[in-house]
Amino acid sequence: MEITFDLRWPSMPLSSLFADFAALLHSPQFHERARHSDHVTAFRRRRKLPLPTLVAVMLCGMRKSVHAELDEFFGHLRQQASLAHEVSEQAFARARAKLASTALPYLNDWLLAHAERDARVPRWHGLRLVAADATTVRFGLRASHVPRAAVADQIAFGLYLPGAEMMLAASLHSVHENERQMLFEHLDRLDAQDLLLLDRGYPCGWLPALLSRRGISFCIRVEKAGNGGFACVRDFLRSGLTEQVVELRAPDRDDAVDYECDRQPTTVRLVRHVASTGKIRVLMTNLFDAMRFPAAIIGDLYHQRWRIEEAFKRLKHPLALEHVTGLSQLAVAQDLAAKILRDNIHSLFSQAAHDAAQLPTERRINRTFAVTAMRPLLPLLLLGRATAQQLVDALDLLARRTHVHRPAKTRPRPIRPKPHKFMAMKAC
Repeated sequence: MEITFDLRWPSMPLSSLFADFAALLHSPQFHERARHSDHVTAFRRRRKLPLPTLVAVMLCGMRKSVHAELDEFFGHLRQQASLAHEVSEQAFARARAKLASTALPYLNDWLLAHAERDARVPRWHGLRLVAADATTVRFGLRASHVPRAAVADQIAFGLYLPGAEMMLAASLHSVHENERQMLFEHLDRLDAQDLLLLDRGYPCGWLPALLSRRGISFCIRVEKAGNGGFACVRDFLRSGLTEQVVELRAPDRDDAVDYECDRQPTTVRLVRHVASTGKIRVLMTNLFDAMRFPAAIIGDLYHQRWRIEEAFKRLKHPLALEHVTGLSQLAVAQDLAAKILRDNIHSLFSQAAHDAAQLPTERRINRTFAVTAMRPLLPLLLLGRATAQQLVDALDLLARRTHVHRPAKTRPRPIRPKPHKFMAMKAC
C-alpha cells in the first residue's frame, strides 16, 4: 500500500511566491536581520556585492572555486553564455563574514511558511509528516588559523517534510553529541498537527513520554537484537500479535528533570510490520485509533522516513554539501543553510512542474537534473528579474525529465567507503 497525502491546489502561482521572496531580500527588515552582531553597520553602503546579490550567489550553489562561481553567477545574471568578472573572491569573503548565521535559516522559514499558506505542503490524514535524522559529514577543509575555524568531521541534523520534500530545519553538531539531544533541541518546531517519524537510533525511556506530554504524534521503529531495547517490545515480538497497546515505565528521575517530562507511565501502541524483504519491524506510535490508522498503513507510514535519507544524499552529492567556500564555522553553517534552501526551492519547482504537466503519480521529476536545469535561472529568479515565460520554460523542461517511481522496489545499500571529497577536488 502506498501512502497518499491530502492534496489541495495552490492558491498562488509560483511566480508570485518568488516575487515576494525577491522583495524580502531587498527589504530593510531583512537587512536588519541579516547583519552579523559583530558588524552592526554592514550592508548599508552601496557596493558591488550588496546583500541581495550576496545571498543569491550563495543560493545558486557553490561547488567550484569561489572565483569561478562568482564569474558564472554574473554571466547568468546578464543572460549571457560567457563568464563575467565583477566581484573578487576576497570581496565575497569579506561580505559573507558580515552575514549572520541566522539569515539563511530565516529565509528558509519564510519560504516554508508561504508554502504552507499556499497549500504546497500536503497532509496525511490531516497531519504533517516530519522525519528526523542525522548524518555524518566530512567537509573539505584544510589547516588554517582563521578565528573560530571549523572542524572537518561534524554531524548534520535535520527535520524533513516527506510530503513536500522540503527540509524544515537543520543544524550542525559535534560528532561527540547525542542525536536524541539534537532532536530535543528541535522539538519546539513541532506541534499537535505534526507526526514525527524516527528510526531505531532514537527510542529511549523519556522520548515517548515527552512527545505524548507535548501532544506530538509519533511513529518510531523500536525493535533491537538480543536483549536491547524495551522489555515489552521483546515480549510483543515473541507473542506473534499484529498489534498491542502496552504501558512503558516512567522515565528515570534525571531524565525527567533534564528533558522536562513527567515521571508517569506512558501508554503506546506497538505494531508489527513485515517488510517486503521479510524482515520484521516493530513500530511504536501514539496513534491509537485502529479504525482511522489500521496496522497496515502504519508500516507504510514509517517508510516515508526514508525520504530524509534521499534528501541527505541529494545534499551531499548533486549539491556538494561537503564542498565548502570558507574555513570558519560560520562559513560552513552558511553553506549548509544555503544548500538546504536551494534544495527546497528545487522541491517547489519540481512539484509545480509535475502539477503543470499533469503527470501521473508514479512519474517523478528528476531532481538531479533539476540542479543543473535551474542553475542559469536562479540568479534572475532570486533577484526578481525572471520573466513569466522563463518560469514556464523552466517548468516545461523539468517536466520532460522524469523517472518512474516503483513503491515496492527495494535495493539494499552496498557496504563501501563513502566518497568524501577534499578542498583540492573541485568541479571545473
